[in-house]
Amino acid sequence: MTNNTPESISTNNVITALRQQIIDSIYERKGYAVTLLDLSDIEGAAAPEFIICQGNSPTQVSAIADNIREELLEKLGRKPFNYDGYRNSEWIVIDYGDILVHIFRKDIREHYNLEELWSDAKVTRLPDEE
Repeated sequence: MTNNTPESISTNNVITALRQQIIDSIYERKGYAVTLLDLSDIEGAAAPEFIICQGNSPTQVSAIADNIREELLEKLGRKPFNYDGYRNSEWIVIDYGDILVHIFRKDIREHYNLEELWSDAKVTRLPDEE
């Protein structure tokens, strides 16, 4: 059953806008292999949703993360609750509360394989932009 109170509609719109801006920001810096994990039905999940993507180098991973943070602040007025991983920029995570964004270098993503770790989640793979 869907909750259609004004508060839930407003919250859903905010999450939808947040999700879309994150995805757009990833593509702006040529991030790829974007995957959405819906963890909302999984008890104990760190957040209701993960957005996972990758870059080819630590520099690109940092650039993707920076762009997400800058664009969400500028366009939606949203600062992350926290972020980590800039030290070596192989895996940066940005916490927006309802959405955790994971930006990986390809080999590190394959090693940790979050999609398999959270195999009970609904997985949506987005097409790469040309």
